[in-house]
Order: sequence, then structure tokens, then C-alpha cells
Amino acid sequence: MTNGLTIPKGEFLGHPTGLFLLFGTEMWERFSYYGMRALLVLSMVAATNGANPGFGWSGAAALKLYAWYTGLVYFTPLLGGYLADNYLGQRKSVILGGLIMSGGQFTLAAGIAGDITIFYAGLALLIIGNGLFKPNIATMVGDLYPEGDARRDAAFTIFYMGINLGAFIAPFICSTLGEDPRFGWKFGYFSAGCGMLLSVLIQVFLSQRFLGDVGRIPAALRCKAEAGGGKTPLTKDERDRLKVIFMLFVFVVLFWAAFEQAGGLMNLYASDQTDRMLGTFEVPAGWFQSLNPLFIVVLAPLFGTLWVRLANGGKSMPTPIKMMSGLLLTGCGFLFMVAAVYSQGTRGKAGMVWLVLAYLFHTLGELCISPVGLSMVTKLAPLRLASLMMGVWFLINFVANLLAGYIGAYAEKAGALTIFSSLAATLAFFAFVLWFLSGTLVDWMHGAENVKQRPLLRAEPGRVA
Repeated sequence: MTNGLTIPKGEFLGHPTGLFLLFGTEMWERFSYYGMRALLVLSMVAATNGANPGFGWSGAAALKLYAWYTGLVYFTPLLGGYLADNYLGQRKSVILGGLIMSGGQFTLAAGIAGDITIFYAGLALLIIGNGLFKPNIATMVGDLYPEGDARRDAAFTIFYMGINLGAFIAPFICSTLGEDPRFGWKFGYFSAGCGMLLSVLIQVFLSQRFLGDVGRIPAALRCKAEAGGGKTPLTKDERDRLKVIFMLFVFVVLFWAAFEQAGGLMNLYASDQTDRMLGTFEVPAGWFQSLNPLFIVVLAPLFGTLWVRLANGGKSMPTPIKMMSGLLLTGCGFLFMVAAVYSQGTRGKAGMVWLVLAYLFHTLGELCISPVGLSMVTKLAPLRLASLMMGVWFLINFVANLLAGYIGAYAEKAGALTIFSSLAATLAFFAFVLWFLSGTLVDWMHGAENVKQRPLLRAEPGRVA
């Protein structure tokens, strides 16, 4: 029993087997999301009378739509987290949200490129469904581990591999189909919908076997039962821990606003300003969207191992310091984009190597911030607010994606060089500010990140070698 929940026995690679079920569920959902994301801007700017007709929008207009869509998919988790905590439970929320999102992808396929109203309806369904799915799948990961378990940060890093394995596969299928006039955007969006259905089926048929009670009972009801049937006010420690989440909000907003240039400004830069020829083959612009998830799949196990070894060796790196490192690494990534612009000035188009290096350093930064942040929320949020606070954490992405889209759109006036260099400098400045505040933030955590060593058992029942 963990966190008052009955969880099936058995481990794989040192983690509960339920983690890998959630890995698969999230992998196919992210396949759906990133497959669609790689198509959205490109299909909006595609000419209405071209070989692969789109909606013929300007780049600035498409980036603003991209900003509102990618922002709103991270706003609705607030509502989805509240409904799960108080009424639905996390598991039902994930299944319902997945079904709504699959319907949204198929609606996009029906609307492209002739009916913008149907297309908008598809986007709305994706936004609603994501609100139910996103905060609850991540909260279930945290429920697999007791408080103080050194494996939790590593577990979220493994879970993050699932996110990015789906994101890595998606452009090779969705973009290959969508950007090819022989198939068209319709087949790209349709394939994204099929991935979403796979995610739902995994959860429907396998969750009870591998997750047990995790996600079945709304967190507010669990908390009320543990308190003897009554409500208890938040303690001072709980209030301080919530302050940490909101304080880090500012820094993570900045990170995601910079990072999300990948799907907007950097996507257009790859399409229009980058020499994508390998011999006689032109690399599809959407394929660059697979670089970040590829690097995460390769590097995440190394980071997961690093966090566990540091924790077990008594040298655990506090979450604010991990995030500070992530800001610096992401800023370095934009320095490579600055180099790309200078390269373009001498060659006419930038070499692909600069984009590869930028995505590599953005990935290193992401691994120090995003999975660590997810893990942190499950450590700091009170039980009865678990999914709601995860929704608050995803609200960061709402603000950041709106900001990212407008930053990208402003590049048409300011120029890519100004945008890339400004982002690098801003990230470095805020990294210093976070370093300065880190001691106070750690104090406010009140030992939530203190590691409790697991007993070593020679023969643990149900353990998978």
C-alpha cells in the first residue's frame, strides 16, 4: 500500500509496473498532440490553391492561432484537475479526455482545408479533452511512490521519455503524410487521431491490472476519509510549499515561452531559412520537431540515473538549482540560433547543424526543468489539491505559449537575430535571479525533498527481475 492506495505488487527496472502503463498511455497521447502540432502552422499558411491546399493565412496570423491553441490546452487542466479531485477521479478523467481529443483530431481532418468552422470545432475539442487528460495522468505517476522515495524524480524522467517517444514518432508519420500532396493534411490529422485512440484503449483495458486503486477515488474524498470525515485547513508548511510552486511559476513561464519557439518561429525558420538538402533529398521541415524528443529518449535515462545517485549519495541537487541550470542551458541553445542567422547571412541559408545544436541544448534544459517540476508538484501539493495544483502547474504553459506565439510573430518586425539573442540574454538573467532565491525556496519546502532510503530486500514478493 502506497499513499493509502492499494497498488499491484511487482516492479520493472526498479519501478512499479504501473509507471510503464502510464508511460504507454502518455506516449500515444503525445504522439497525437505533437503530430497535430507539427502540422498546425504549416497547414494554416499553405496556399488555398496549392498542390496540398491549406487555409492561406499569413505567418503572423498562423503563429497567433498557434499561440492561443497551445496556450488554451494548458489552461483547461485547471478545470480538469478540479473535476478529478472532487468528482470524477483521475482515471475516469483520463479516459473521457482521451475520447474527446480523438474526436477533435478526426474533426480537424474533416475541416481541412475547406471549412474553417469545423476546423475550429476540432481545436475546441482538443482543448477540452486535454484539460481532463493532462493534469491527471501526471498526478497518477506521483501516487505510485511514497513520500521521500528517491525514485520519484527518476520516475518522472522515465515518464517524460514516454511523452517524448510519442513526440519523436509523430512527425515521421503525421508530417510525412500531412506534408505529402499525395495524401495531404487530412491524413496527417487522421493519423494523430488514431494515436489518441490507442492511448485510451491502453488505459481502459490495462489500468486495473497495473494501477490498482491509483486514480479511482477522487483525491478530495480520500483526504476527507483520512481526516476522519471532516475538512482540515492548510497548515503553515503546506502554505509555504504552495508558495514555492507559485514562485517558480515565473521562471518556468519564461523557460516555456522560449522553448515553445520550436513549434512556431523555429519551425518556420527550418522551413524558410534553412538549407534542408541532403544530397537530392529535402528533409521535411516537420522532421526537426523530432530532434527534441529523440534527444530526450536518449538522454532521459542518464538524467534519471544521475538524480537517483545524487539523492542516494546525500548530494541531492535542490529543484531550484536544477531549474536554474535548465534556464542557462536553454539560453545556450539560442546562442546557436544566433550563429544560424549569421551563417545564413554568408551562405543564403543556415546550415542544419545549428538547429540540431539548438534543439540539443534546449533538451538538456528541458530535462532539468519539466520532469523535475512535475515531480516537485506531487511532492509539495496537499493531497486534496493534487490534480488541481498540477493544473496550476500546466497553467504556466498557457501563459508561456501565448507569450511564445506573440514573440514569434514579433520576429517579422524585429528580425530573428534580435529575438534569438534577446531570449538568450533574458534566460541568463533569470537564471541568476533564481540562484539568488534558491535558499529561501528550499526552506519553504520544509523537507519535502528529503530522501528516505528504501530498505534493500533480498526477495521482494512480486518483483520482476
